[in-house]
Amino acid sequence: MSTSTSNFAHLLPPSWKTSVAAWLAEDIPSFDYGGFVVGDKDDSATLWCKANGVLAGVPFVDEIFKQVDCRVEWIAKEGEFIDAKGGKVAVAKVYGQARNLLLGERTALNLMARCSGIATRARRMAELKAKHGFKGVIAGTRKTTPGFRHVEKYGMLVGGVDQHRMDLSSMIMLKDNHVWSSGSITKAVQKARQVGGFALKIEVECRSIAEAEEAITAGADIVMLDNFKPDSLKTAAVDLKARYPHVLIEGSGGITEETVALYFSPGVDVLSMGSLTQGVPFIDFSLKINV
Repeated sequence: MSTSTSNFAHLLPPSWKTSVAAWLAEDIPSFDYGGFVVGDKDDSATLWCKANGVLAGVPFVDEIFKQVDCRVEWIAKEGEFIDAKGGKVAVAKVYGQARNLLLGERTALNLMARCSGIATRARRMAELKAKHGFKGVIAGTRKTTPGFRHVEKYGMLVGGVDQHRMDLSSMIMLKDNHVWSSGSITKAVQKARQVGGFALKIEVECRSIAEAEEAITAGADIVMLDNFKPDSLKTAAVDLKARYPHVLIEGSGGITEETVALYFSPGVDVLSMGSLTQGVPFIDFSLKINV
């Protein structure tokens, strides 16, 4: 089966194009004064990448320009690392009426900058994993921008890491507030299993080995060892794996690009990182009318 990033567009739900329409409506809520200035003459523009990074967000950019009656011809491929060499590299040409090119410009640039930034950080995480021979999964989190989750999760996939759960309906994760409100880990897991059935995995956030043991005994499929120091996580993961080999062990809490390698261990199945989407630098793009 092909792993080409071009196939990732097939994952997007039917509703995603309505999001594009909403983004355009936000940026053009009434009169397009600049569009009036340039008019409807046929024109073309070049999409330039001005910083080193992984190109991501192609289907979204295609749809943005499609909805304003323009078309995009890509020079670079999605997932390709663009080396700007301190200057700029042409990654696409866009064709349409001048006013329409400018209608889609800022929405497309903002989206690609964010998506490519996430893909670039994700690629570095995937490369670190390969360099150190870590056999587990590096994953994102639900710490995404409201209304923009599909784009940010898409960027993770293009970069080569796992998305973790997409939303609250994708997996049952019981965190500290769920446990405290329910009364105990055991009660929380039992209630979750009652409604989740066999199809949904149950993950429990644990602050100690004792909590992890309670979660596993209650029927959890995954235990998240939260905010453990690297050495403590490795020791706990090996211990739990030896006794409960069927359970997935996840480490999370404050893991960054600079520290992730410290958590690599044969006993750890998943390392989840909010920093895959939070505080990620954008990749700079620009669109310039060809003259």
